[in-house]
Amino acid sequence: MPRYFLELGYKGTAYHGFQVQDNAVTIQSEVEKALKVLFRTDIALTGSSRTDAGVHALQNYFHFDTTLAMTDRHLYNLNAILPADISVHRIREVAPDAHCRFDAVAREYHYYLYTRKDPFMQDRGWHYPYHLDLNLLNEAATLLMKHTDFTSFAKRNAQVFTHNCAIMDSRWELPEQNKLRYTVIANRFLRGMVRGLVGTMVKVGRGVITLQEFENIILAKDCSKADFSTPPQGLFLVRVIYP
Repeated sequence: MPRYFLELGYKGTAYHGFQVQDNAVTIQSEVEKALKVLFRTDIALTGSSRTDAGVHALQNYFHFDTTLAMTDRHLYNLNAILPADISVHRIREVAPDAHCRFDAVAREYHYYLYTRKDPFMQDRGWHYPYHLDLNLLNEAATLLMKHTDFTSFAKRNAQVFTHNCAIMDSRWELPEQNKLRYTVIANRFLRGMVRGLVGTMVKVGRGVITLQEFENIILAKDCSKADFSTPPQGLFLVRVIYP
């Protein structure tokens, strides 16, 4: 049976995450509902990257199997049915054994902070009205690339066989005045990992903990040492990278 990849973006504010959940509105439930309206049959989706409630994505993927022929007209009609905060970018046929989750080689996330009150950033960033040392933030970000075990930055009850991740890029930038952006690319991410990294690095940037104390948190392999209080709305899945 033919298999298709569905590429989409969404603003996650109104949703309880990406993948389907009982008694909750999610990105997957909305897309499956729209597909059923369009094709008058159930189409089961498999997601590439789980995102939490309130987290956004510029690019994410589902895959599905169907004998129905997919055309550009279906893309237009699907977007007409979907809510305004979910957009399907394209649908393309792939190899029958292609898997949108397991075939991904890396993912890129951005996290945004803004230091001056901004009504247009309210649901797209973390309002953090304190001075942060950009050099210290980047020293902490660079330090992460020297490590592979991120047990300290995985929320409890993360059902994974390993906490090892290869971080390929980790940096802080000032894209605009009064705004900070953290970029991280890795072969895989643990549950809550990016928000845990940001929350803990912010303590370094503010001088609450030293770089050595930050590294000690990494080495402790204990999630109670990290700070996961970082709000979800500043987090964006930017791209899923395939071979």
